[in-house]
Amino acid sequence: MNYNNLEVRFITGAQLLYGGDAVVAVDAHSNEIVKGLNDAGTLPVKVVYKGTVNSAEEISQAFADANNDGNCIGVITWMHTFSPAKMWIHGLKNYKKPLLHLHTQYNETIPWSEIDMDFMNLNQSAHGDREFGFITSRLRKPRKVVVGYWKDPTTQAKIAVWMRVCAAWADSQNMQIIRFGDNMNNVAVTDGDKVEAEIRLGYHVDNAPIATLVPYIEAVTESEIDALVAEYEQLYDFAADCKKGVEKHQFVRDAAAQEIGLRRFLEENGAKAFTTSFDELEGMKQLMGLASQRLMAEGYGFGAEGDWKTAALVRSMWVMGRGLPGGQSFLEDYTLNFDGENSTILQAHMLEINPEIAGKKPRIEVHFLGIGDARTCARLVFQGHPGKGIAATIVDMGNRFRMIVNEVEVVEPQPLPKLPVACALWKPMPNFEIGAGAWILAGGTHHSAFSYPLTVEHIEDYAEIADMELLVIDKDTTIRGFRQNIRNNEMYYLLNRALQ
Repeated sequence: MNYNNLEVRFITGAQLLYGGDAVVAVDAHSNEIVKGLNDAGTLPVKVVYKGTVNSAEEISQAFADANNDGNCIGVITWMHTFSPAKMWIHGLKNYKKPLLHLHTQYNETIPWSEIDMDFMNLNQSAHGDREFGFITSRLRKPRKVVVGYWKDPTTQAKIAVWMRVCAAWADSQNMQIIRFGDNMNNVAVTDGDKVEAEIRLGYHVDNAPIATLVPYIEAVTESEIDALVAEYEQLYDFAADCKKGVEKHQFVRDAAAQEIGLRRFLEENGAKAFTTSFDELEGMKQLMGLASQRLMAEGYGFGAEGDWKTAALVRSMWVMGRGLPGGQSFLEDYTLNFDGENSTILQAHMLEINPEIAGKKPRIEVHFLGIGDARTCARLVFQGHPGKGIAATIVDMGNRFRMIVNEVEVVEPQPLPKLPVACALWKPMPNFEIGAGAWILAGGTHHSAFSYPLTVEHIEDYAEIADMELLVIDKDTTIRGFRQNIRNNEMYYLLNRALQ
């Protein structure tokens, strides 16, 4: 995922009522705004000005061009003057990518002593953006509305969030997800409608018997393993019994072969995410713990026990957070620590947590894993660093997908000398009782996609683009209000389905 290859288009709305001089001024102002946005250094994706549109034909062509350009991940619209909204109907109806409506103005302030009717006629964003707002609402067009002066860092920050989400949305279209084995037996929440997921979210979920991966691992050469183990030695500490010449070092080498073979398999199949299962390991020497951890750090989405929805979301959140500090990871609610106002949830998994979230240098260890066919496995052991973040999940509610997001705070755990897995300890917001209770009321999974740098705003923008239900659990959440949100949403989707 390279943001340098992407672009967001900027289209300015106007009309010819005010004469040719006004059109020239609008175009000049638009060019200056776009240049200013790009030069500010705050946006992750370049903005490309595509001109001022003054007719229905020009608008339809501008949106059609945006639809057909693979590098274009979204469009920003701005109404410099009054742009009659009927002109926008056909273009908006046919437009398929994310949309941001920027409510700004070329001038920051009103020139009180000089303002005249020419200025009023030219600078009509207060007027024109409301007309455009009506037609997008009338068409039920999902979009983000950003209000603020275009030079303001706060305004640019909101645009930047949306751009990152647009990049993730573009990346998720036709996202290939490889599942090595099925969902863990009889587990409901990690499964879902794969056909609807492809229609709604772009996920293409394929099954791959683990036997098809085994030849890729067996083809890895000893010299390739040597090189990768040398890389491990540079990046991580080694437990004493895992070092070269010691008993368990062979498990580290086997894990390295798995990483190389798995990466080649995913690359050859064009996959961006994958899942594993500890119940399907025929021909494998161990569960792919270390390989999964390392590939997650490269940007591959991961879900345990066949959880393809979380695997896809981990990938999308990695794309959104590209280049931001802190890291993203797959995590699982494992065990609870009741301590009054300081109650927490220990997040872990058997093996597969992204080392990007580690607070200190990870340590390679080898231990027996007494579940399924996992056997003795190599893994990176560490604890997530303190900080604020979000945990998100997607669940299938039958008549729609539901996105749930919870603000959390990762805190330092007590020493865990006998727990040989990666983990993170967090407090769900607004507190343990409400945060965990609301998550359960919403039907949230025990798996989640976690991120330090992302915020609820990123997930809100993603849900808006996907036209997906969203439930937010944050510092202002109450159980009474959250229950009512669920009831209101249920009624909305039942009525919406009936109307269709």
